[in-house]
Amino acid sequence: MNHPPAIWCIGRNYGAHAHEMGDVPKERPTVFFKNPASVIADGDAIILPPICDEHGPQVDFEGELAVILERDLRDACEDEVLEAVSYAPGNDVSARWWQREGSNGQWNRGKSFDTFCPIGTPVPAAQVPDPQCLRLVSRHNGRILQEASTADMLFPVATLLTELSRGTTLLAGTVLMTGTPGGVGSKRTPPIWLENGDVCEVEIEGVGLLTNPVRHD
Repeated sequence: MNHPPAIWCIGRNYGAHAHEMGDVPKERPTVFFKNPASVIADGDAIILPPICDEHGPQVDFEGELAVILERDLRDACEDEVLEAVSYAPGNDVSARWWQREGSNGQWNRGKSFDTFCPIGTPVPAAQVPDPQCLRLVSRHNGRILQEASTADMLFPVATLLTELSRGTTLLAGTVLMTGTPGGVGSKRTPPIWLENGDVCEVEIEGVGLLTNPVRHD
């Protein structure tokens, strides 16, 4: 898969995930970036690098709806943005120590290691009549750990694209990761961390299935 010009990400865009992470929904979206070089395709392996072994098991999954821009957007209106996109299942793989402690509260590094942004095959917007009415399921070794509707997003896709394009050119090919629902592995008892030999799946109704094995580097 080609590297996108940018990967914009929305943190804690589902109330259940904000709650499990010890937060409350905010009035404005939480925005961060992932390294474009972290993108891999369906079937590619998520590689656990040695740097993520330094502070114990820490690599987590986050199933998400990914939105890919098909043309540049700037100062866009909500009634036009959904005509300029395609959709894919995505996985915001996250190294939790590096996300929280390793960069003094800045999330980017813990979410930007190579292979930490699997994205499935995009489908055109014409095949997805309503991006806010999709069932999202994440599986770890066949077990469902996340199941929600995109209707539960605090900030819908059209609102996010409109807001992010204010005074800012979002280049064609840019990816928007729209946030993950509750059920991530780090908040399970006991925690569920990605390990060598695991398989991650993110399936979104009407959009597709993303499957990635996990390998240790």
